[in-house]
Amino acid sequence: MANLLFILASSLGFEYELVTPPDGVWGAPDANGTWNGLLGLLQRQEVEASLGPFGVTHQREEVCDFSYPFHSVNMAILLIRPTLQSDVAGFLLPFTYVVWLLTLMSLVAMVVVMARVATAEANLYNTKNRNTLAKAAIWGLKAFTQEGSEWLPPHDAGRVLVTTWLLASLVFMSSYSGILTAMLTVPRVTIPIDSLVDLVAQDELPWRLEAGSMMFQYFQEAEDGVRRQVFRGISGTIPDCYAAREDIATGRYAAICDRTTMRKAMSWDFSTSGQCHLYMSREDVYTNLPVAMAFRINSTYRAKADHIILAVKEAGILDRWLDSQITNISQCLRPPSADRSEGIAALDTDALAGCFLVLAGGLVAATLVFLIEAMVSCQCSS
Repeated sequence: MANLLFILASSLGFEYELVTPPDGVWGAPDANGTWNGLLGLLQRQEVEASLGPFGVTHQREEVCDFSYPFHSVNMAILLIRPTLQSDVAGFLLPFTYVVWLLTLMSLVAMVVVMARVATAEANLYNTKNRNTLAKAAIWGLKAFTQEGSEWLPPHDAGRVLVTTWLLASLVFMSSYSGILTAMLTVPRVTIPIDSLVDLVAQDELPWRLEAGSMMFQYFQEAEDGVRRQVFRGISGTIPDCYAAREDIATGRYAAICDRTTMRKAMSWDFSTSGQCHLYMSREDVYTNLPVAMAFRINSTYRAKADHIILAVKEAGILDRWLDSQITNISQCLRPPSADRSEGIAALDTDALAGCFLVLAGGLVAATLVFLIEAMVSCQCSS
């Protein structure tokens, strides 16, 4: 925009002085109908033009005349870049809780039915039948974990059940081990916020809007559910997303702004730190918003400025200026899961922490049971 102002001044032969509004915002209507910010300066005719660039809306056209639109932007959510997090319950993730619940119910049902069938067959053939339920339970667990067992039902009906459970547990555990191996060696990064629905559904990361911006008005006037929730849930406002880039990169809050500003912030981040700390949502909040300069109503400069802006745009100069400002961004546009440069890595204790906790819990439970047995045995002896 500074380059564009320089060309306009040189071509049209005027001198200029840069003025900033006292409130430092883009411009929005107050309760009494007057406008604040940059657009307020134009409404009061305190300035001839305002660089912006501004998102063109019908409401704003009531207080200013916009130049020929020279760019269009999409609005999205800017937030701290998601990273790989350790999950103690990660070994349970290959299946949903419904699958785990049905599997547990199947195991219990199989053990109970097998014990009843084995008992019935033992009575039918007059064979010995002791501790059938315990034996069936141990066999069911061993078969489920692909372990061998010496005990088997002695007759045909029980062995049919054994065969059925062996096939089912083989499929289940083979699928589980394959999925778990893939998840542990090449883990995926969970994206907590990728849309407005995700934003309002969580309460860990607050969000803010640019003060006096078109998006602030857009959400303020919204009447439907999600967009209204966005405005009701904001934790404050920011001057603009680029000014707030460091706070966003450190995870203080998320912000809704245009993708061009997001790319500029990412370019700054990677150029200064060599790393990517910012992430922009894949889903757009608002699409194809035209942006332009703003002139006071009936300004004598606007028509002449339109010809120059159109010529600069058609010559590709505007795009060249923009590209020169946004560099070193390709790395940060990759998905967060690609941040692991080492690719497949050896498993560490964080990846298997849940398994070790289960083992420790089992050892503690076994120790308690042993102590109880020892106490009961001593009392019986006395």
